[in-house]
Amino acid sequence: MINDLTDPATGARLIAAARIAALNAHAPYSRFGVGAAVLLNDGSIITAANFENASYGLSLCAETVALASTSAAGRLRDVVAIGVIGGAMDAGGVPRGMAPVSPCGRCRQVINEAAQMGHREITVWCGAAEGDAMTRYLLSELLPDAFGPADLGIG
Repeated sequence: MINDLTDPATGARLIAAARIAALNAHAPYSRFGVGAAVLLNDGSIITAANFENASYGLSLCAETVALASTSAAGRLRDVVAIGVIGGAMDAGGVPRGMAPVSPCGRCRQVINEAAQMGHREITVWCGAAEGDAMTRYLLSELLPDAFGPADLGIG
């Protein structure tokens, strides 16, 4: 079960899972691997990595893949937090870097879909590919005045 979404131990758990997921990033064009870990209200975690495409616009961010997988499992309303890491990939395909990364604008909007469908604020943990650097945000800080299902009378 989840005790405290603001606890750095929760963030560290998500960042560790995201780092493992990032090892599966398919990023042959940008060479920037990203991993995401979605925490559900029962404590389980769903992970994913970014998936690029030769037709660049068809590429998928790790956060979007993780949330789509969560939705496919029927758990979109159960999302309470997400962790994300990313970094330039070394020759072995391992993301490197000491600076935390945060979700892009598109991913913030996708995270908002889960937040509004679950009627809750989502905690976003941004971590570095290496080291201990982490930053915690509430989704509402990253995407204030978000448009979502509630604006369409859904949710």
